[in-house]
Amino acid sequence: MADRTGGRRRAARAVTAAIVALAAGIALSGCTGGSVDPSSRFEPVDAHYDDALVEKLQATLDQAVALSGSSGGVAGVWAPWAGSWTGASGSVDFKEKSRPVTVDTGFRLATVTSEITCTMLMRLAETGTVSLDDPVDEYVDRVPGLDGITLEQLCRNTSGLGDYYPGLEAQFVQNPERVWSPNELLASGLAVQRTGTPGDDYAYSRTGVLLLSRALEEATGRTWSQLADQYVFEPLGLDDTELPAPDDGGHAGLLGGYASETNGGTADCDSIHDDSSQSSSMGAAAAGAVSSLDDTRRLSEAFATGALLGEHSAREQWTTQPVGGDAPAWYEYGLGGFEYGPLRGTAGESAGALTAAFTDPESGLTVVIALNNSTSGEEFVREAAFALASAGSKAQASGDRKQPLVVLPWSYDQAVEKMTKSAACPRATKGDA
Repeated sequence: MADRTGGRRRAARAVTAAIVALAAGIALSGCTGGSVDPSSRFEPVDAHYDDALVEKLQATLDQAVALSGSSGGVAGVWAPWAGSWTGASGSVDFKEKSRPVTVDTGFRLATVTSEITCTMLMRLAETGTVSLDDPVDEYVDRVPGLDGITLEQLCRNTSGLGDYYPGLEAQFVQNPERVWSPNELLASGLAVQRTGTPGDDYAYSRTGVLLLSRALEEATGRTWSQLADQYVFEPLGLDDTELPAPDDGGHAGLLGGYASETNGGTADCDSIHDDSSQSSSMGAAAAGAVSSLDDTRRLSEAFATGALLGEHSAREQWTTQPVGGDAPAWYEYGLGGFEYGPLRGTAGESAGALTAAFTDPESGLTVVIALNNSTSGEEFVREAAFALASAGSKAQASGDRKQPLVVLPWSYDQAVEKMTKSAACPRATKGDA
């Protein structure tokens, strides 16, 4: 049973929270004019890469689209010292007379959505509305089995809660328009065997992020979208990013979505489901948002640098620990995201979508890629992003800018090799025999 003193603590905290929030808002607007430009610290040059690098980046995107079995994809690589590149490949879906993808085509953020939710947690902690070490059952007191789990652990994926997605993935893929209630997803996640004791081991869990979203809504009396608008979207000027209503399955203008069913770890590549029309409820605050290339770039830069947070909170967010297990030693997790060598961000999947976004907070190197077939999973899109990052890290400095040393613990060829090996249902191209 939840501690009933939690209600009194929330009430007392609410008295000061509004004052603190107002002061924080005034400070933010005083420093930035009401908005935050996370790329300004890198002083990006207005230039384009040389033809050879552009060709390599476009070829990498084209290869990722084909290997993943997607109809199309978009990507961008920003190197502040050299310029930028954005590219599109293929068509928005596999239908006849389908529209070609452009760099302005929107896409599903998949689990990059969790960066937004965890940033909201950090901002609310700064205003005193919640604390990172608050027990989740102080706010969510009608869900059993949450003893010992804190809000911070939900974002660090150390809560011990299982992930609801693997057990429901087949249903998401087969019936993407079904509207799921949060209680259904939470019940499914809580029924999964626990991965460990709260606070101990890392294990990714969408269940935890959904619980966090509910806790923040209970603590503030506001919806996820209202909190996201105040603390993330409006400060960053993210006009193309939102969490669609659960019953809004159309998503006109977005990349379509496709997925093959997986049985016993093997994908049935002959059976592909069209998940283009789907409910955001299957991912919600953990994986349900949609966005665009430029919006996702700004979100990634802000998340990696802590541009929306105070110095202490940013340091807290990126106090990382090794993922452990069979993962390389340079796979580490922070509060809401991952650190791979110098890159910070997220790569993940949702039904019909693979998305990755990474930023190096020192050099400003940023990579975003979105594909519309989820069959190959998180590893595939992560390695595709790694390949783009490796190529972009070597972009020649423009004018009098100095070439930074961006040390990545992988090479371009290694990333492409891993991407190729993890391709579950590659699509034949014109050049294939």
